[in-house]
Order: sequence, then structure tokens, then C-alpha cells
Amino acid sequence: QVQLVESGGGLVQAGGSLRLSCAASGTIFIGDVMAWYRQGPGKQRDLVASITRGGRTNYAEFVKGRFTISRDSAKNMMYLQMDSLKPEDTAVYYCKYTSLRDYWGQGTQVTVSS
Repeated sequence: QVQLVESGGGLVQAGGSLRLSCAASGTIFIGDVMAWYRQGPGKQRDLVASITRGGRTNYAEFVKGRFTISRDSAKNMMYLQMDSLKPEDTAVYYCKYTSLRDYWGQGTQVTVSS
């Protein structure tokens, strides 16, 4: 079992920045992938960015150049630095861990005001 806890969400004005954190605990496997997803009001849950244990990253087009994903495997932590935030970035952001199966955190709310 893997437990994920997100933190760092909040209210920010457009153009501002936030840094999300995801703490993983439990049975962590080598070769895993971690990712951030988001779900806006009335919308489906979309991939924002992913990162392998080796550091290979993948970003959704709508965040390229603005968001940066990173992880500290020694601490079982993952981060999402969000810059140049837009009102359309408003969503609940979820951390996902994938190894033998998918695990999800409870989500953290990000609200960007115009």
C-alpha cells in the first residue's frame, strides 16, 4: 500500500506562483512513476505532468513553460512548481503514484483569481 498526501494549494492571483508537494509513504518500488493530475469544476481529470524515478518528465501542452515537476526519490517527495498561473488553472490537483497499481492522493485545491 502507498499513501499520498498533497499540500501547498491555495488562493493566488493570476500571474502568481504556487508550489505543490506530494508526500508518499508505504511500500515504494523502484521503477515507479509519479504524476500530477487536475480536475476543474465540471471537467474530467487531466494529466498535468509526470516524472519517472530516473527524472524523465512529460507535460501537458497547457502547462508547458509554466509548470515544473520534480521529485526527491530519497525523501519520497514530488513537487509541482506552478508559475504564471491563470484562472483556468483553477482545479483540484491530485498526486498519483503508479507501480503495480495506481494510488491517488486526496487532492489539494488551487484557485486562481483574475
